[in-house]
Amino acid sequence: MRRRTSTYVLLSVGLVLVVLPFVWTLLTSFKPETEIRRDPPTFLPGQWTLGNYGELLEKMDIGQVFLNSAVVATAVVAGNLLFCSMVGYAFAKLPFRGKNVIFVLVLTQMAVPAIVVMIPQFVLIAKLGLVNTFLGIILPGLVTPLGIFLMRQFIADIPDELIHAARVDGAREFRIFFRIVLPLCKPALATLGLITFLGSWNNFLWPAVVAQSEDRYTLPVALAIFNGYQGTQYGLLIAGAVAVVLPVLVVFVFLQRFFTQGIASTGLK
Repeated sequence: MRRRTSTYVLLSVGLVLVVLPFVWTLLTSFKPETEIRRDPPTFLPGQWTLGNYGELLEKMDIGQVFLNSAVVATAVVAGNLLFCSMVGYAFAKLPFRGKNVIFVLVLTQMAVPAIVVMIPQFVLIAKLGLVNTFLGIILPGLVTPLGIFLMRQFIADIPDELIHAARVDGAREFRIFFRIVLPLCKPALATLGLITFLGSWNNFLWPAVVAQSEDRYTLPVALAIFNGYQGTQYGLLIAGAVAVVLPVLVVFVFLQRFFTQGIASTGLK
């Protein structure tokens, strides 16, 4: 009983430490600029205001950049769900020469920092004439090594007998993949979708390099550039941070059950 109580206390403390910064950010977004700069700072707003959000809508085309972020994130998530699951199925269930070697090469890409390959990627995108286009922002993120690994680990647990029976009945590989494998991969797909959405939605560096006009800016890029033009206005930045985080929280709330199942089912064996 004492051990269980100690566990609950530690978990509660950890929960407070994790949630407190988000609560403080949300409350601060409703404070006027003068109160935000007050020393010592206050936790609860002394004067509640929606002025930061109104100014954000007035001074920045928040609707356009929000739509840009949604288009990019949706395309990247869709690409990963389709292509990573296809590659994962091939690694898990299809025999071909050099499969293990290629899979090891894929895994080694997980240890390579994204900044290392950014310059070659940008040169390739420039050669293809995709600079300052949504396709140029989306293309490098359509397939990820982590996504391939997650899907391969999950699909490997699907019984081979199920796939062999479908082949005996005359089903082709694409039909097996779309009619049998994918419906069984909902937890893994939800996990991959959430991780990919989070990474794409918050991605700053690559969209900042490729997008060169305001009508192509994503939300993190627009907020950073807007702050540079206007000087440091903490109220606007915090309101923008809430706008960035809120969609991620909404997606996580809807997918948390599948996310937990997916993480539990795709661990190392």
